[in-house]
Amino acid sequence: MVRLILGIAMVLFSNVVLLSAQGTASADTASRPKVILVELFTSEGCSSCPPADNLLRAINGTQPSAGQIIVGISEHVTYWNSLGWSDPFSSDLYTDRQNRYGSRFGLDSVYTPQMVVNGTEQFVGSDQSSLASAIRKEQNRTDPVDLRILSANRLGGALMVDFSAKGDASLQGSEIFAVLTDDADQSIVPRGENSGRTLSHVAVARTLLRVAKLQEAPQQTVQIALPTSFHGMTGHHLILFAQAPGSGKVLGADSKPL
Repeated sequence: MVRLILGIAMVLFSNVVLLSAQGTASADTASRPKVILVELFTSEGCSSCPPADNLLRAINGTQPSAGQIIVGISEHVTYWNSLGWSDPFSSDLYTDRQNRYGSRFGLDSVYTPQMVVNGTEQFVGSDQSSLASAIRKEQNRTDPVDLRILSANRLGGALMVDFSAKGDASLQGSEIFAVLTDDADQSIVPRGENSGRTLSHVAVARTLLRVAKLQEAPQQTVQIALPTSFHGMTGHHLILFAQAPGSGKVLGADSKPL
């Protein structure tokens, strides 16, 4: 099944050239790719979720065409935790975020697996065709906010982040979020719908915080508390993105390895 899913994904993204997200912090506009943010709401307690986890792994860090890079975030929700297996990567932060998307999209209820592309398109997280269509739409759109991570340095139990964010005056007040992710995680699940399976994930969110707002001064510094799971500073990424508070549209994003 995994080989089939990965094969379909590679056909859909036949023009994809693997590109590490570590190259996205370049200050040269011409060589700095636009980030297409793909959020996956998932759970280790959900038997329908592993194909979506595999699809996110297939596309994360790839370049669908010149000038764009896909940055994934795996956000594990909590509402499966009472059904046999408590997902160790789950948090109410991601459940609440998914609920807000549910309201914006006018859904009767939230579900897993669900993918959201740049805050504008949502669909079943294992639906390769819908994902390919959403990414094609985003390729033709220009980011209204130029968001760049300038530096990220550890200071004790926190990360000091310098970034710049430039956009039209009408966008001032848009929210800037920070996400700290594990590059890869794995679980052996003993109970629940995935009992006996070994599940692998990429770009697993360990914290997601609203850290600033877009303002007239383009450069800002924020301090982000490091999650206790960050024992070292390797194998992780920092993702920043600006999002319109009403529509939820992602206005610009950047990613940096830690």
